[in-house]
Amino acid sequence: MSSSDDTSAASDAARRRRRRSHTLLLILAVGFLVFCAAAGALFYVLRPVTLRIAVGPDGSDDHKVIQAAAGAFASESRTMRLSVITTGGAAEALALLGSGKAQLAVGRGDLEMPADAQAVAVLRKNFVVLWSPSARAGRSSKKRPAATIKEISDLAGHKVGVIGRTPANAAVLKVILSASGVEADKVAVTHFGTDQIEELARDPTLDAFMAVGPLDSKITSSAIAATARARGKPKFLAIEASEAIALKHPRYESEEIPPSVFNAEPAWPDDKVETISVSHFIVAQKALSETTVAAFFRQLFAVRQVIARQAPGAAHITKPDTERDAELQVHRGAAAVIEGTERTFLDRYGDYFWFALLLLSGIGSAGAWVRHYLNRDDRDENTGHRHRIMAMVAGVRTAESDQKLFAMQREVDAIIGQALECYDDGAIEEEELAAFALVLELFNHAVVERRAALRAGTLEPVRGGAVNRSLPSPR
Repeated sequence: MSSSDDTSAASDAARRRRRRSHTLLLILAVGFLVFCAAAGALFYVLRPVTLRIAVGPDGSDDHKVIQAAAGAFASESRTMRLSVITTGGAAEALALLGSGKAQLAVGRGDLEMPADAQAVAVLRKNFVVLWSPSARAGRSSKKRPAATIKEISDLAGHKVGVIGRTPANAAVLKVILSASGVEADKVAVTHFGTDQIEELARDPTLDAFMAVGPLDSKITSSAIAATARARGKPKFLAIEASEAIALKHPRYESEEIPPSVFNAEPAWPDDKVETISVSHFIVAQKALSETTVAAFFRQLFAVRQVIARQAPGAAHITKPDTERDAELQVHRGAAAVIEGTERTFLDRYGDYFWFALLLLSGIGSAGAWVRHYLNRDDRDENTGHRHRIMAMVAGVRTAESDQKLFAMQREVDAIIGQALECYDDGAIEEEELAAFALVLELFNHAVVERRAALRAGTLEPVRGGAVNRSLPSPR
């Protein structure tokens, strides 16, 4: 090979090395981007979801349960967290839900719910308890007979003390009076805080009392006991129209108060009493993800016993009614878990997986095309090398000395080295290397034949030309 050929070969080799270096950097950059995208997606999927839940007022049973739930979620769950927003009451909590400042809220079922609120769980069920005393409260130690109130219809023209300052309690009393045939305007109502039980019991102007809470509520039991001490044996008033109320107002349910639930001896009440109940719900925005609500629902019931150790009221947490005609619809995420129709991981994300496979296939095809495009010069050069060796085969058959054969072999060796480098770098495919091997085999056979002919002192014919064979000279 001439010096100019050597310089050209060195230049070509340097150019190929630079191109391979650039290709490698491009592949590394693409791989790094793919890795970062996958890591980011994995972090997004596995990070804990934090839900803002509004509840109030501070110190109420609902607030204690939700605070305990937030602590239990933090310690027991890796996927779900609760951020508690304390409000002045259930109405404010529902308002935050409606404005989008909270994703969950605790609200009483007979309050005005946001348009997009749906039930997730029943936090507790409140029973309406109405009773009247057997004596009036007075300054003297002797008890005077109280107004005879044996049923709700007798409340007309009398005054009822209602425990709890929420307007919802007065509203439910109006519903009960109306369904029982009593004009609500003819019944006076006075509200007492949960810390004013003794004042309630000693108020001589009250002819009946009402509490709304769970059957095991200490507030209700304390109020009944206090009025019994101050006013005599309680008479529990049955809400005979409970079923009619439940039909007209689906937010209420017809219930029965079992005997002796408030006191065993004497039994308060001494027989079952018909009444109505209203539930406190954990509600969510309708737009909240089905997967998120389902995860919250499962986690809530999984840690319910843990919550109950800190807040006994958690024992009242139950599943909501999934009937389609319920006034407050159940969120699709909670309903799926309750009804066993929750979609599996593949059901939810199967389409995304197929799309990802198609996308990866497209990326692979695009990458192969780019690689093919970037290696076009190496393939053309490899093709030129094959043609060069084929041309050298004809030169081998006419070579007149071993020195020429050695020179051509050295040139072919350099070409082989370049071809192998291209193959290692992926610039040429295995099929192209196989074609190169056929040409190389033809060249080697030609060299062997020509060298044997030179040593024998004969001239081999050129393929396609005339034969010129000389006999060996005598010794």
